Amino acid sequence: MDPILSALAILAGILVFLVSGIWIYASLILVAVLSLMFIGDMNFGRVTDIFGSITLRSSGSWELSAIPLFVWMGELILLTDISSRIFRGLAPLVRRLPGGLVHSNVFGCTLFSAICGSSAATTATVGKITITELRKNSYHDSLILGSLAGSGSLGLLIPPSIVMIVYGVLAEVPVDRLFAAGVLPGLLLGFLFSLYIGANSLIRGGRSTQAAPLETVSEDRAGYTLFNSLLDLLPIAIIIGIVLGSIYTGVATPSEAAAIGTLSVLVLTVVTGAMNWSVFHKSLMSALYTSTMIFAVVVAASLISTALGYLHIPINLANMIVESNLTPGQFILIISVFFIFLGMILDGISIVVMSLPILFPIVTAMGIDPIWFGIYLVIMVELGQITPPVGFNLMIIHGMSGAPISKVAVYALPFCGLMCLGVLILYMAPAIVLYLPQYLFG
Repeated sequence: MDPILSALAILAGILVFLVSGIWIYASLILVAVLSLMFIGDMNFGRVTDIFGSITLRSSGSWELSAIPLFVWMGELILLTDISSRIFRGLAPLVRRLPGGLVHSNVFGCTLFSAICGSSAATTATVGKITITELRKNSYHDSLILGSLAGSGSLGLLIPPSIVMIVYGVLAEVPVDRLFAAGVLPGLLLGFLFSLYIGANSLIRGGRSTQAAPLETVSEDRAGYTLFNSLLDLLPIAIIIGIVLGSIYTGVATPSEAAAIGTLSVLVLTVVTGAMNWSVFHKSLMSALYTSTMIFAVVVAASLISTALGYLHIPINLANMIVESNLTPGQFILIISVFFIFLGMILDGISIVVMSLPILFPIVTAMGIDPIWFGIYLVIMVELGQITPPVGFNLMIIHGMSGAPISKVAVYALPFCGLMCLGVLILYMAPAIVLYLPQYLFG
């Protein structure tokens, strides 16, 4: 069968199974089996023999051990008062900026992203604090909810990132280099978000977008406030330093750094009195459920990738695209539209595991750096988190704020545009992505 028709048939099969309500990992496994049997003309016994060895190999990847640890670390922070320290610490530092306390969404999500690899956890943790506080200070929902939707997605880009680990395992790209590559693009997007908030506030003016006036305090009291804000941020800074510092200095692998970071959070919660049996049990079970789901999808992705390889679909498509004389820019533009569409109907990990087996051989054939492509893919997945109808961040914000999801989606539109602008900047200046990996690892 023609490689394009084969790829379209497999993609259509996955979408049909998903629409029918079957879980994503089950859909991928079914399509992998059926494609080898009907397109590849293999018998069922041969297919199960192949998939048995692939399942053992993919589930035994050392890099995957970091996922449950990072997820558990995020759950512990979500269920304790560590998250509230972020807002308390940031408020005195950002309220004098144009846009005032709304910047706490951006800065808070950026900080939390550096200790949690989940976009949903970042949005929920920061949002449960900032939405109420910002509404009390009469900020407009368009800035509160829009900035939270955009900034919450930074949980996928700023390391440690669960999506980066999945990409690294499937594409066989070093996870530590991906983590380093995500730092500057993450800060770039955060800067663009804050720039928009400040510009929007200056243009619109009015009480709804300006910070509440600072209470009149003495110099001693102002110094005390600043000291306490730094004190509140100190535990977060220590955890970030331990996790990322151990990776970038080469002291620990990402999996080992995840274990060190989780132990640090456990010690911190015990020392501060935030730990009890309920928090421990609830966080552990939640991390178990999430990690199991991710592992199932990763194994299923390995199976569909193997099936595509046996059918020679990726290499045939790569050859066709290379021979069509598409430039890398044209290719990126085309697949960006494809990713935006996928983001409307699928979650981030599903987008990665569905698209990577087909696209990655094309990327390497066109000479696109796999680390740069990984960061680009993560940003496109982030975009999917805030595009309706299946925008997980939109659903989380809708649940916390009570605002209609249609309005939340409209409020998030400017931040979708800023992400697209960020992709354009990274394409024009790839050194933003590649500088830190080259500097730290050569």
